[in-house]
Amino acid sequence: MRIKTGDKVLVIKGRDRGKSGVITAVDLIKNRVKIDGINMIKRHLKKNTRANNAGGIVEAPGSINASNVMLLDPGTGKPTRQRSRRYVLPA
Repeated sequence: MRIKTGDKVLVIKGRDRGKSGVITAVDLIKNRVKIDGINMIKRHLKKNTRANNAGGIVEAPGSINASNVMLLDPGTGKPTRQRSRRYVLPA
């Protein structure tokens, strides 16, 4: 995967198409990323006496497939394609 935590990306597919955000988590095995403020899901949490006193409904970012995001160029702010090149030692 060519993107990592902290990169600014643009969502190119899905219900949040056109929105941009910063990657907060990357799952290399499932090829999925979590982006701050994108694909928000609601979780119903039970009241707990130790960690979660209030309980209730909590919103958190869900993961989306890494192929549905495109890296933003830090200089221009436009979406870019990345390519990786092998370094060949000079003969």
